[in-house]
Amino acid sequence: MSAYVIMLRERVTDPDELDVYAAAARPARVGRPITPVVSYGAITTLEGTPLDGILVNEFPTVEDALAWYNSPAYQAAIPHRQAAADYRVLIVQGVN
Repeated sequence: MSAYVIMLRERVTDPDELDVYAAAARPARVGRPITPVVSYGAITTLEGTPLDGILVNEFPTVEDALAWYNSPAYQAAIPHRQAAADYRVLIVQGVN
């Protein structure tokens, strides 16, 4: 069953560090079954607090999503993301 990693960016606190994160996270995608679905496009907030950005990546399974998230390559990138911005990161199981 498909799974989605959803990253909700609430605010950027250090744009330069966010660039470091983006570069550090790139190698974690290599060889992984990731399909980008949403990548920081325009947002129309209908309810709740507006977000600065949203990223959604599709994986074949929750296990694939967790394997990517827990990989040494992505774990090395996480401190840069946490230093650069306030995010909420979730894995949601799909319906297919």
